[in-house]
Amino acid sequence: MDILAKRLIELRTLKNVSRKEVAIRTGMSERTYQRYENDERDPDAPVLKKLADYYDVSADYLLGRTDTPK
Repeated sequence: MDILAKRLIELRTLKNVSRKEVAIRTGMSERTYQRYENDERDPDAPVLKKLADYYDVSADYLLGRTDTPK
């Protein structure tokens, strides 16, 4: 599994929210978000920014370029 998918699952679990909640808050369909978590699709830059903002982490953290969330 890709690091992005792992981190999305980890962050969502820590925040204790559903995929549907994340999708609503970031303006995408639940299925699209599910594809990111299942490593079936990669988000484009604007979506990556929305996810990073929602989880309050850096895009580099989501992409695995750093192990420090901020």
